[in-house]
Amino acid sequence: MLKVEQLNAWYDHSHVIQGLDFEVQRGEIVTLMGRNGAGKTSTLRTIMGLVGKCSGKVTFDGHDLLARPPHERFHLGLAYVPEERRIVAGLTVLENLQLGLLASERRGEMDAMIDEISQTFPRLKERLHQDGTSLSGGEQQMLAIARAMMAKPRMILLDEPSEGIMPLLVEEMFHLFTRMKAQGTTILLVEQNVERALSISDRAYILDQGKIVHHGVAAELLANAEIQEKYCAV
Repeated sequence: MLKVEQLNAWYDHSHVIQGLDFEVQRGEIVTLMGRNGAGKTSTLRTIMGLVGKCSGKVTFDGHDLLARPPHERFHLGLAYVPEERRIVAGLTVLENLQLGLLASERRGEMDAMIDEISQTFPRLKERLHQDGTSLSGGEQQMLAIARAMMAKPRMILLDEPSEGIMPLLVEEMFHLFTRMKAQGTTILLVEQNVERALSISDRAYILDQGKIVHHGVAAELLANAEIQEKYCAV
């Protein structure tokens, strides 16, 4: 579904992504691992068109992405949940969810999607009329994911979804990811909780200083403490 070939990206004069090659098959959960500053977030941002200077080739379901602006990538079925969540202050949970369909061709399905999302995220259903920023950190993360899911993307990029969240909600969130996969959503995950991420993933790639230094089946990487210690300790 997603194929990245010789991807490079720069912030000013800093070469943050250096010749990445990787792929994500339809229906997989694939995790990008690595220490802080390894280039994981920059990789997601480049795939979504949020990094100004880049080169290489990125194809999504056969479509060349690098020549397309971010909104066209969204219309192809690609969604992104950044680490910062970006819940809009002053809007209720319901209104934040509605934002997820404003730019979508599925706007006519708003009520049906609100009902579907409410079933998937019962915590949000109970809080639809609260200000979105009044939720706990974990609930705001769920709201950010739910908002991205409103348009029924075929693939979602998740950046550090468990960051700063209480363990009970982290477990709930990872169970959600396995349900999303079962329902047909492909996931590319960046996550510092390496053990938990690998436990639900099919495959993983390890980044170090903007390059892929190791990749393999998630279960094998989960069993390899030496590689985790070398490349993934914060």
